Amino acid sequence: MARLFSFLVLLVAPVAFGQAIVPPPSIAAKSWLLFDLQSQQMIAQRSAEERVEPASLTKLMSAYLIFDALKQKRIALSEELFVSDKAWRAAGARMFLKPGSRVSVDQLMRAMIIISANDATVALAEGVFGTEETFVQRMNAQAQRLGLTNTHFANATGLPHAQHYSTAMDLARLAAALIRDHPQYLPLYQFREFTYNAVTQQNRNLLLGRDPRIDGLKTGYTESAGYCIIVTARRDERRLLAVVMGAPSESTRAIEAQKLINYGFQHYETIRVYAKGAVVSQLPVWKGSEKQVKAGFDRDLYISVPRGQANRVQAELSSQQPLIAPVNQQQRVGVLRLSFDGKPLGEYPVVALETVGVANLVMRAWDSVRLLFN
Repeated sequence: MARLFSFLVLLVAPVAFGQAIVPPPSIAAKSWLLFDLQSQQMIAQRSAEERVEPASLTKLMSAYLIFDALKQKRIALSEELFVSDKAWRAAGARMFLKPGSRVSVDQLMRAMIIISANDATVALAEGVFGTEETFVQRMNAQAQRLGLTNTHFANATGLPHAQHYSTAMDLARLAAALIRDHPQYLPLYQFREFTYNAVTQQNRNLLLGRDPRIDGLKTGYTESAGYCIIVTARRDERRLLAVVMGAPSESTRAIEAQKLINYGFQHYETIRVYAKGAVVSQLPVWKGSEKQVKAGFDRDLYISVPRGQANRVQAELSSQQPLIAPVNQQQRVGVLRLSFDGKPLGEYPVVALETVGVANLVMRAWDSVRLLFN
């Protein structure tokens, strides 16, 4: 019978003298969170799982589908799409398209991203999937694939609807997926203005240009949703993501998002616990050509902790035993559980860093006997 063996392992992390842990700032919003993309770890949050209206943050999913279509060569940036009456009549922010005209995917995409143009978004949805309704079905299917369990879309633009909702947590997951899967388009979210037909409109992200670390991402507003924003900021290799939902004003959402970004960089640090390929432990192997297998991670493992508090992180490695040969390289052989002052930080799969083949008949028989008494 398989048994789970756990033991403490030494973290490859600097030990620092303890400092006082600074609590997160007070944020004037219905819900909010601060997430570290490098460690994939939540730093702080309030009501992040509560349903809210996503407003134009919806367009992150619309953009994700357009980026996918470009990657799959279903459309090209230079391709011109027809502007329907429905797209022309789209309420809210617009790039002022003319019905019956043709506009390039590139122009429409930039208008959707930079000035949150609803007419451009509908034109893209119709141009790629035929109708906005079909596009919305694809949005919801993609939401399921990304694990957005408390999100449902009713339109491509974010206009209010009883069945159009999300959470700060799901929107953070969506933003993280967009950055991870389509990083080449992230620079578009830094543009501060967009011009079409001699009309120049401004990006509503007031933080662009104020803080050089901030390089996106999206704002949203409806009367019922309030003022919303997702901000991403990078310093060296570290990237933070702040989500603020339901702030009372445009300036407030920018101020609160900036407070979260500042807090994350100033009071938290992200530490590489183990490098890709580093040996965490050597685990016993039964009936194998070797008695042990080197175990570790197939990627760099990072954690985020309050600055100066790395010495308060504990690690426990659990290995499923008996581990019987053959053991293949990259095969999952255990899990590393990290905690901070007894509170869970996360669980990370540990894999075999090498292959261990099957032993000869005599050794297999001997290990079979030993397992009877083990």
